Amino acid sequence: MKIKKSIVLLLCIITVSTALADIIPIVSPTVTIIDSEEKETTGNYDGSAPVTATFYAQPENIDGWTTYYEWRFTTENDTIPYLIRYEQDTKYTFTKSGTHNIVLYAKFTNGSNVKEITSDPLTITLSTSRLEMPNAFSPNGDGINDIYKAKSNYQSIIDFHAYIFNRWGQKLYEWNDINDGWNGKYNGKDVKDGVYFVLVKATGADGKKYNIKRDVNILRGYTESSGTANNE
Repeated sequence: MKIKKSIVLLLCIITVSTALADIIPIVSPTVTIIDSEEKETTGNYDGSAPVTATFYAQPENIDGWTTYYEWRFTTENDTIPYLIRYEQDTKYTFTKSGTHNIVLYAKFTNGSNVKEITSDPLTITLSTSRLEMPNAFSPNGDGINDIYKAKSNYQSIIDFHAYIFNRWGQKLYEWNDINDGWNGKYNGKDVKDGVYFVLVKATGADGKKYNIKRDVNILRGYTESSGTANNE
């Protein structure tokens, strides 16, 4: 009788062990992107720098397993990572143009059981840089070209600083957020129509240095019906 009970118990243990062996850990890596305009997207990215990416391992079936994670960051055509992170989830800001491949290596152990996973790469592709400044604007309150700022086709600018001067070299305004600009005022009052001067110092994700100097014309007489003032 005791032998029969022992056999039944052994069979139960084998059945449970076999069932547990079928429940193995898995990972489903994904990434959430916040771009330079604070827009959020999910999945592989191809666009302008800088971007901040949060990578999630999304493991399943890991109860009772010892976990190990290794995020490997490489650039296109390279095999040696330029960065390795060891958290389950990790965040990184990309500022260099080119294609970045991010692969998750995960290792799970449970006694003598070992499960190793290498994921398909997630890709972050950052464009080469571009920056242009307009030669005029019309701060007349009509909602069109009221702010002097970088042209909207800029891309992959990771450092930016701009200064506005009058014809006598007096600094009227400065800003360091590429999405901001000058409203044509000094000390809260409109400056006169005429020619001013902008100096921009910037750096692209591809390492390109910008040192832009040009005239800025204030043309408050421009309206939507008469044309825009910043197309050149």
